[in-house]
Amino acid sequence: MHEASLQLDKNAEWLENVNRVVSPNCDARPDGAGIDLLVIHSISLPPGEYGGSYIDQLFTNTLSKEEHPYFAQVADLRVSSHLMINRRGRITQYVPFSSRAWHVGRSAFNGREECNDYSIGIELEGCDDTPYTREQYRVLAAVTRLLMSNWPAIKKDHIVGHCDIAPGRKTDPGPAFDWKAFFKLLDDESGNGDRI
Repeated sequence: MHEASLQLDKNAEWLENVNRVVSPNCDARPDGAGIDLLVIHSISLPPGEYGGSYIDQLFTNTLSKEEHPYFAQVADLRVSSHLMINRRGRITQYVPFSSRAWHVGRSAFNGREECNDYSIGIELEGCDDTPYTREQYRVLAAVTRLLMSNWPAIKKDHIVGHCDIAPGRKTDPGPAFDWKAFFKLLDDESGNGDRI
């Protein structure tokens, strides 16, 4: 996928030409809830391992507890983000942007609780202490620019980590996420990735 080819469908619900795995773990946003927050997460299943379909299975409630000892802790969760960007920069979309994905749980941003109501959640395949890939930063920046152009209330100071809205409970995307480099790349309209 070339970042320049990213576009939304006519209803601004789905990215076109990306992998789609529909998650049931979402519902309607509250009446009048706008979208003005972007939350960046990280995920790997099992922890520290990359590739495979376990994240898709978690977000579609099909993860088997027998596949790995860790899965007994998470298989019964009902969670999903809107998007996930894997280590190679491939996007999978699970929930339409118009819907409320269940990605943050108890949370607050600038005194407003229930961040799921007004946010879009993007997972990066990774761990708190493992550097993210150049491809992930490039694609994340391209997706973020597209979302900001469609939902202008998402400003740079409304792009946060899960750790920022659920402090003490969540740590992702962790110290390995280079916020400074990401924001420099976000400002680079060419998206050439030279700054990562």
